[in-house]
Amino acid sequence: TDFVLVWEEPRSPKEELKGVDSTHVKFREEFLKRLRHYGLLQEQRVVLQEKKKTSFILLSAPWSLLCYYAEEISLRVPLQGELPAPNLNWSEQVLSKLSLPNPLSQDVPNPPADYYTCQFRTNKLQRFLGSDHQETFFKTTQRHQVLYEILARTPYGSVKKGEVGIDRLVSEQVFTAAYPLHQGDFRLPSPPVPPHCLGLRQILYAYWAQWSCWRRYQPLDHIREYFGEKIALYFAWIGFYTVWLLPASLVGTVIFLIGFGLMATDVPAKEVCNSGNRFIMCPICNICSYWNYSSICSTYKAGLLFDNGGTVFLSVFMSLWAVTFLEYWKRTCSSLSHRWDCSDFQDIEERPRPEFTAMAPMTVRNPVTGAEEPYFPEQKRLNRTLTGCMLLQLVCERDVWNVSEFLRRSEETEGVLVFQAGRISSLSGSVLNLLVILLLSRVYTALAHILTRWEMHRTQTKYEDMFILKVFIFQFVNFYSSPIYIAFFKGRFVGYPGNYNTLFGVRNEDCGAGGCLIELAQELLVIMVGKQLINNIQEFISPKLRPQLKEKKKEVDGEEAQGEDEEVCPWEDDYQLLVCEGLFSEYLEMVLQFGFITIFVAACPLAPLFALINNWVEIRLDAHKFVTEYRRPVAERAQDIGIWFPILQFITHMAVLSNAFLIAFTSSFLPRLYYRYTRDSTLRGFISFTLATSPHTFSQQHHNASCRYRGFRDENGEYLPEYFHLLAIRLGFIIVFEHVVFFIGRLIDLMVPDIPEEVELKIKREHYMAKEALAENQVQTLTCHQPVLCYSSFVNCSYVLAETV
Repeated sequence: TDFVLVWEEPRSPKEELKGVDSTHVKFREEFLKRLRHYGLLQEQRVVLQEKKKTSFILLSAPWSLLCYYAEEISLRVPLQGELPAPNLNWSEQVLSKLSLPNPLSQDVPNPPADYYTCQFRTNKLQRFLGSDHQETFFKTTQRHQVLYEILARTPYGSVKKGEVGIDRLVSEQVFTAAYPLHQGDFRLPSPPVPPHCLGLRQILYAYWAQWSCWRRYQPLDHIREYFGEKIALYFAWIGFYTVWLLPASLVGTVIFLIGFGLMATDVPAKEVCNSGNRFIMCPICNICSYWNYSSICSTYKAGLLFDNGGTVFLSVFMSLWAVTFLEYWKRTCSSLSHRWDCSDFQDIEERPRPEFTAMAPMTVRNPVTGAEEPYFPEQKRLNRTLTGCMLLQLVCERDVWNVSEFLRRSEETEGVLVFQAGRISSLSGSVLNLLVILLLSRVYTALAHILTRWEMHRTQTKYEDMFILKVFIFQFVNFYSSPIYIAFFKGRFVGYPGNYNTLFGVRNEDCGAGGCLIELAQELLVIMVGKQLINNIQEFISPKLRPQLKEKKKEVDGEEAQGEDEEVCPWEDDYQLLVCEGLFSEYLEMVLQFGFITIFVAACPLAPLFALINNWVEIRLDAHKFVTEYRRPVAERAQDIGIWFPILQFITHMAVLSNAFLIAFTSSFLPRLYYRYTRDSTLRGFISFTLATSPHTFSQQHHNASCRYRGFRDENGEYLPEYFHLLAIRLGFIIVFEHVVFFIGRLIDLMVPDIPEEVELKIKREHYMAKEALAENQVQTLTCHQPVLCYSSFVNCSYVLAETV
């Protein structure tokens, strides 16, 4: 069996009249009739329960149909001669050269063989490896691709109305499910058998999905063999990304530990802690009171963990790390795509989406196929896209305003409480902000779905790209707006005592007593780590709860639960599994994490370490879901990770600018450096240097009590020359920083070729062998033994194939 179609019907005759849609029955019968006409073999199985019956149609394709569609969708099959398996792990290469044992490797049984391949041609069948064994010539995933291609093309009603394909039938509940079968059970046999006797799914469970495999290389070839190239590339990317997090987390942790040493030796920190009543600070909000600068001793020292001289090095390192990571991923991706026969993969012309065909207002003739196809005017689509962009901007602006107002109110609440309680209030405000962010993320995803559907994109690829782009923009603003606000806007436009700036009559908020950088570190840790914890708990618990909820529902409906000893057919077992919803949410989670560890790394050196720990857990959670909890998805070919790569490049460029501004305007690095070279190299008196005295008019209004505030102003509130000196230094630092990093990044781009030299040689060798194997110029007249599936008509034909390879 290659594919399974499922539908459910009421079992009682009375309920059948109410619960069965005659249109659905008509569409289903017509669809199955067409499939039989094309040559698909069908076998029906019915499972009876107390109130309903579930029908399973088991589909399989005969050899002649497989050959026809293998050529139609350009499947690649092996030529004679096996290749040695290439070693893509640089760590394994290094350890092997040093003759050292590799604790990361594992001996995974039955590794898929690698061959030179070329596109399948029926008239060259004897030139391909294994052509004498029709049952095993095409891989299981290739058979699934052929079956899905037929199911997706087959009409069941009016073609002009878009009544075509299994996807629309499932979306309209004509069929409740359509899926390929898993290869046996994932559980290991008892008693144990030799490893080479295990099935592919059991191998993936034992050598990949188990928690004990957390420190092992992923069996990527086995993953590709079972799930296809698209899913294998995701796991290859997240594995590659996790390995590259090791040096980043090591450097970040060292920088963080350096801060512990500075806590005991830093001169400004000692000045703060020993200042006593020397620095009486002005209220930081309208309802706040005066406070003593020495009261933030512990907070100031804690800030040194995130704000020290190593921060600049870490920012440069992470910016170059991100550039180098993407460059080397391109090399790894090119190696994998060639190894998996996708290096010259190009999508065949995509058919219109079922939803598009159903909603398109008119049809036009396709200039390539000559068939009548649904059409939506480009001008209308452009107008809708522009309207969607305007709505996108309004939602993002509202989100930024809501975050700033939320944080401002949290800060005012902080001032009402005593200082220690204020810290708790700030932390609880960050947690509440995280919950609001997670709630809004669901709302924004739903809104992106609505906008993308409304724009009426013709193909599924275009629809997915535009949907991903919208969700990323929404989530970028949703997750990053509060850190960006704290890092670059909070406390920047406050004014000074007696002349505070206001917005809509409300005083602009200042940074907390400990400064903005420690607030930013706290916000980042809460959002990033909190989101990861919540997602992992949800991914771990949710699949466990759904089967229990199904069993409860069966009990409520009066259906008998399956007995433990009662044997369940594979198609029934797979039907109870969860539907695989694709890789969108997995990629989005990792891309947002990539943004946290690059854009804001200057404020949180531990971010790469937390990302590394999360990814070790994430890989095993995802592996376990795909092997044990999801229905088997249809294998899809892919050459790379798609639109996610340009998004990662955008984040990398944003990270360079963000870290430059963080160091220049939020960190104390440049003020300390300026003071060291212009005043005192030991930094004595630095605290007093950074504090201004309130104007006389303000002091007179408050019982002649003067106070201090952060700023470089005189007693009249005018900027001091030091302010302008520092401003010039800060702007100069930003220009130098981003130019140096972008220049080095460009050098890395030029020095590291996108395709490794050995891969280029293999590609040339493969093209040569394909030419040798198929280099016979001939003209053959072939008679179709199977109907040709066109979009609008289905005819038997004879055609002449003139081929010159």
